[in-house]
Amino acid sequence: MRTSLGDKCFNVINTLLLSVIGLAALYPFVYVLSASLSSGDAVVSGKVLLLPVNINLEAYVKVLMQKSIWVAYANTLYYTVVGTLVSLLLTICGAYPLSKKRLKGKGVINFLIALTMWFHAGMIPFYLNLRDMGMLNERFTIIIAFAVTTFYVFLLRTFFQSVPVELEEAAKIDGAGDYRILWTVYLPLSRASLMTVGLFYAVTRWNGYFWAMIVLKDKDKIPLQVLLKKLIVENNLSEQLVDFGSATLVSQETVIYATIIVSIIPMMIVYPLIQKYFAKGALVGSVKG
Repeated sequence: MRTSLGDKCFNVINTLLLSVIGLAALYPFVYVLSASLSSGDAVVSGKVLLLPVNINLEAYVKVLMQKSIWVAYANTLYYTVVGTLVSLLLTICGAYPLSKKRLKGKGVINFLIALTMWFHAGMIPFYLNLRDMGMLNERFTIIIAFAVTTFYVFLLRTFFQSVPVELEEAAKIDGAGDYRILWTVYLPLSRASLMTVGLFYAVTRWNGYFWAMIVLKDKDKIPLQVLLKKLIVENNLSEQLVDFGSATLVSQETVIYATIIVSIIPMMIVYPLIQKYFAKGALVGSVKG
């Protein structure tokens, strides 16, 4: 089948447009990486545009030598790993019953859950609610208070509804109950969906800083993103890194850029490993309404 002139023009324009968008999205990361590897005076004077200038690793040495960075890193890993597991558990527990026609009041429950996607109380009432329950400045608040996203519940519910009912009936003939059916039938078939939803939860947890900044006051409990905010927005680097050594080798800017690179390394490692599940998992919501 021959490609028409219009298709060829579309492919060329589409390729050029996507290339420009891709380069525009990639350049900030390249710049941050180059700046973190450059000398402090080169970054301050604006000599770094694309490639590193006067390459050195002093900024990374300064970052990795600070206890506050490692504490914040450990907190972020804890909130991400534990929080993602809790989120997946609660999401599965909500999606599986909603996928069953025999659930009494299913329509009303679905409506009430969906209502939270359209309306919510707002930031101030939510904060006051956390305060009145004594959940401020507590690690478990970050885990529990933001555990479930309604959209992901409906996403998994839709996939569970697409599983052939014959598999469940066969398991029931063998004497399996709902918990065993969920564990041995539904979850193995839902691997792509669970990996996709889990990654979305993990990225949200890893990048989350707003509520952690509001809820957590103890410096030993804040995640890495809150620490980054203090360094970049509040220009509070002096409290974290006092000795800059030689001003020509490292500066406040290079240390900030190095901290940013260090903070995104885990997501850069995880994304390629789970990318193969995206094609199937991201389209699960379109299988069955």
